[in-house]
This record gives sequence, C-alpha cells and structure tokens, in this order.
Amino acid sequence: MRDYLANEVRNIVLLGHSGSGKTSVVEAALYYTKNTDRMGSTLDGTSTLDYDAEEVKRGVSVYTSLAPIEWKDCKINFIDTPGYLDYEGEMLSGLAVGDSALIVVGAKDGVQSGTERAWKLVTKKKLPTIFFINKIDEENSSFDNTYNQLRDTFGKTVIPFEVPIIEDGKVVGSVNILRNKAWYHADRTTPKEVPDDMKDIVEEYYSQIAEAIAMTDDSLMEKFFSGERFDENEVAKGLRIGVRNGDIRPVYCGSAINQTGIERLMDLITEYFPSYAEIGHIHAYNEKGEVIDLETNEQEAMSAMVFKTIVDPFVGKISFIKVMTGVLSSDSQVINAQKEETEKIAQIFVIKGKYQVAIGKLFTGDIGAVVKLQYTDTNDTLCTKNKIVTYEPIAFPQPMLGVAIWPKTKADEDKMSFGLQKMAEEDPSIRIDKNAETKETVLYGMGDQHINVILNKLKSKYKVEVDTTTPKVQYRETIRSKAEAEGKHKKQSGGAGQYGHVKIRFEPCDSEEMVFAEEVFGGAVPRQYFPAVEIGLRECMEKGVLAGYKVVGVKAILYDGSYHEVDSKEIAFKSAARLAYKEGMPKAKPIILEPIGKVDVIIPEEYTGTIIGDFNKRRGIIIDTSMIDEKDQQITAEVPMAEMQQYATELRSMTQGRGSFIIGFDRYEPAPQPVADKVIKEAVKAKEEDE
Repeated sequence: MRDYLANEVRNIVLLGHSGSGKTSVVEAALYYTKNTDRMGSTLDGTSTLDYDAEEVKRGVSVYTSLAPIEWKDCKINFIDTPGYLDYEGEMLSGLAVGDSALIVVGAKDGVQSGTERAWKLVTKKKLPTIFFINKIDEENSSFDNTYNQLRDTFGKTVIPFEVPIIEDGKVVGSVNILRNKAWYHADRTTPKEVPDDMKDIVEEYYSQIAEAIAMTDDSLMEKFFSGERFDENEVAKGLRIGVRNGDIRPVYCGSAINQTGIERLMDLITEYFPSYAEIGHIHAYNEKGEVIDLETNEQEAMSAMVFKTIVDPFVGKISFIKVMTGVLSSDSQVINAQKEETEKIAQIFVIKGKYQVAIGKLFTGDIGAVVKLQYTDTNDTLCTKNKIVTYEPIAFPQPMLGVAIWPKTKADEDKMSFGLQKMAEEDPSIRIDKNAETKETVLYGMGDQHINVILNKLKSKYKVEVDTTTPKVQYRETIRSKAEAEGKHKKQSGGAGQYGHVKIRFEPCDSEEMVFAEEVFGGAVPRQYFPAVEIGLRECMEKGVLAGYKVVGVKAILYDGSYHEVDSKEIAFKSAARLAYKEGMPKAKPIILEPIGKVDVIIPEEYTGTIIGDFNKRRGIIIDTSMIDEKDQQITAEVPMAEMQQYATELRSMTQGRGSFIIGFDRYEPAPQPVADKVIKEAVKAKEEDE
C-alpha cells in the first residue's frame, strides 16, 4: 500500500442498528477489491473484522475495526462500529475519527432504534452521510418501504441515488439514478438501458436530486428554474456541495452478502465525500487551553489523537491513532501533551481487521496504529515539542449497570485487579469502584452483554474466574430522639486493673459523621481520656444497632463519669464508651435511612407515560419534564437507589433501546417501614450465615 496524502483519504464510519450488515458491507468491499480471497462472515467466524473470540461466539461486532481500501487513487478507511447499545463506547471511538458516515439499514427491518441513534450522532457532528439499504434480495424485504421510512423519519434531504430492479418478485439488478443506467446481477460489469417500466420513477427521483442540487448554488438554481438540465460538471459540483453541507443524504441499495451495489457505493464515496484535506482546518487547544486552528495538511506541525487502545498480553499496548495534522514517522520522538512525557515511535502500522501492515509514515488524515507507547492512553494527543496541542476528548458514556465481582480463589485476587485495570485502559466505558465500606469491587458497564464480555475476557485473557453478586445498597442508620446511657468498664485480674466510667447523651443532629462534645464538670472524667471516648464511639458508629450500617446524624455528648487514679487507662474508657453506645442507641429510636438518587432520563416523547408510571412503581418522585428537541424529552426524578439497580436493562426494554439515563446519589431519607423491616431481616440473616 502506497502513501496517501490528506486529499486522497476518506474516513468513513459505519453506523446503524445491530444486525443491519455494517460489517458485511466492509467485508464485501474487501473481497471486491481483492484484499481478501473469500467473503468473510461474522456468523461463520471467517470475518476479517470480527475476529475476536467474543465476536465469533456472539455473531455480532463488539469492537470497532478498521479496513483501509485503495479505490481509484484514493484510500477509503472504513471504520466499522458495533450497533448494539452495550458497545456504545466502541462506536463513539470510531465516530470520533470518521469524517463522513455510512448508515446501513436492513431492507426488511427498516428504521430501528440504532438507525435513529446513528442519525442523531451524525447530525450533531454534522457529518456528510450516505444511507445504504442492505439485504434487498432477502425474503420480505422492501426498498420502497425502507426508503419511505427513512424519508418520513429524517426528512427530504434523504434522496435515492440507486433503486432496485424487481422482476417476478425478485431483485435482479439496480438502476443508478445519476448515470441513468441499469446494472443486472447476471452481468455486473456492463451497464444497460433503464427498463421502460422504471423510466418514470427514475426521472422522478432525478428531479428530486436536481432540485436539491439547485439549492446549493445561485447559478444552478437559476438554471433549474429555467427548465434546463444540468450537465455532468454541474451535477458533480452541486452534489459535492450538497453532500458536504448535509443538504443531500444519498440513499444507495444492494446486498453486501452477494457483493451487489458495492462498486458504485465506493465510487460515490470517492467522488462526493470530502477528503480530510478539504476540511481545511480543525480546532485544537494550545498549552494555555486556548482554542487555535490547525491546517489539515502535511505542512502543518504533526499532531495525532489516540482514539482506541488494545492491551495485548504478548504484543503489549496497541494505540490506534488518527494523524490530525502533519506527518508521523517511524523511529521518531513525540510528546504526549496530556502526560507531558516523551514517547518513542518505533513502528507504525496500518490495521486491516486482524492484520497489521508495517509502514514508514502516516500522513495527515490517515489512520493507523503504534505499539508499546509507555505513557499514552485513549484520548491522549501526540505532537511535536515545538507545537504542543491537545484535542477535544471523546465523551464516553457513563456506565450505569453494576455488578459486584469476587475472585473465586485468593490467588485470583491480584490477577483480578491487574486484569480489570488493563481492560479499563482499553475500554473507557468501564468503571471500577472499590468500595471501602461494603468491601466490594463493583464493575460498571453499559449493559448485561457488555459486562458479560468483560468477565469472559477476564477469564480468557487474564485467567481469572470470578463470582458476581448484586452490589450492596449503602443504607445508613440514625436516631429520632434523645437517650442517655451509662458505660462502666471494670477489670481486675491481679496486678494492674482497668477502670473507665462514662455517661453519654445521644441526640439527633444534621451531620454525615458523628459529632462529639463534652459537658463534664469537676473533672469527673479527666480531659486526657476524652479522645479515647470519642474513638470508641466513632468505631461503634461504623455499625448501627439495627442492621449494621454506618450511623449518621448523631451527636454524642460526654456529660459525666468517673475514674480511678491507678486503674484508669485509655483502653478502659474506650471500652466504656462502647458499652454506653450499646445501651443508649436502641433507646434513641433508631431508624434506617435509604439513599435517594437523582436521575435524568432522555426518551422519545411517546414513552413519557410509560416512564413516569414506572417511576411511580419505584417509589420515585417526578421533579421536572422538558423537551430537549423536537422528539426527545428529559424526565428528572428522585428515586431510591435500591429500586434502580437493574434500570439500565429495564429502560432499554421499555423504550426498545431508545432511552438513556444517568443517576447520581442525592441524599438520604428515612426508609418506609416495610423497606426498613426487609433490610433489617436481610442483615440478620447475613450475620447468621457468617457465624
């Protein structure tokens, strides 16, 4: 593969619902261009892109993969992303380096939640976009129904550029609207005349294209309204403008499995999608955090962004990069702008699925990988020491589904921590929480499948087996009234004795930690023993008298006691404080507090009633509802955290994958008596099992 400059590179991110055939489209392009000697299949485990054991087992893409293809003096970097919501972090990594988008839609399934999500993302990022209606030769598929769904859902910028030829209920070829020619599957290389029964519909679609082209330029609009037909150069000019600014979203069709429509799809990409050089300039940040503009060409100082990381036990760390400006050369030194460390670029690779091809240089706009960088992680910027810059980091989603994981053996404990750390380097949508209070290691992921992949990888890659449990809810205990108690510790066993005697008043207060005070008069308890009393109480407050949860909102006042000149010691007063705690707290009307979370849910408006009703069942309170755009609504609610542990899975089910949410701890509130009784009962049972 030769070197390609910025004006020859097209970076195309493939998006769409899981199962629409994104990977198959790229596999077809690889096979058509003789990059592979057979048509790879994810389901058969022969895919060049979906080669990981988890992908082979599941038959779907789990990770973002790259496939560079040389086509008509250009290099198309296909960036294949997973469509399933659990792997959103991988999809966002690929989206971050795509300059244009190809949204793949199944002709049988039509517009799905993954299609809508892809549209929102490309619209937000303002990416030139093509739709490819795939699987048009499958039974019960319909190009017309799917196209009409696309146009109804996403608007009049969606225009067909290629439509199928159907004879006796079967797709036998397709007509390219721009070229006004037909290609039949029986003879894919020779264009034919458009069938007579399709000429009217082809002309109608061409009129839609011509009208869209006319809107891109005043001179073209004038010619259009005068009734003149555009020549080839005018069509090319108008399409380039329209596709680039989003006024035209071409719709192509074909069958990736049968390699139909792939050639003309690649033609469209190279002819009408912008090269990286055409972007002109990009925003970066200098050392002061100020926004600066850098030119997207080889003359600019080198800068590259790391958008994905793989940690291989044998090869080491593999950093996937996009050269944003300048030229990256092997055997060079660069600066990691975030870490302020020098990195050695030993070798650069072009990645084609599971294969790596060594190259000497990577030019502006191109995508590749480097290995064994010491300090660099995903979202870091590599640059020259003469021009330190950084780029806007990828905003990875917050994982909301948690499981507590436990190593099956003591030997697995250290290996588990190491493996989790390495996987968190690979996947920023993982979060590991080592909870000191519950003694749990909680793994947070995007959903059941995401967590399952992580645990399988922990076993296969790092040889660690774990058990999983539902994370413990961190309840609290407090008191509702005042109570006084006395604690006396007296021990005499020959020799020096122990004596400590305290009287303590417990009362409610507004605090997250115990508040300690003293009102001792006349030296009943010498001042040097106050710290021991406080320490004894604080240790007791870690485990409440009802269910063993941490106690909050309590003021403990030492107001009287006695001591012995010889036998009194700190340990005796510490023990006396514990005795007072055990006597006094049950008398102060202790209660269970439950954690309340504040949750923001974003859903299509039609699910509003369902979500509000569901929150009511979870003992939630709706705080606010507001429209955030034409279709989506945000619902803000306060809900007990115990009711939200499986919400990531349940919300997806209620909204067909169209909803998202984030939740954070807000405060503690008294638990209703049935909830408190259940918590206490479970705590007693757990204590009995431990004993």
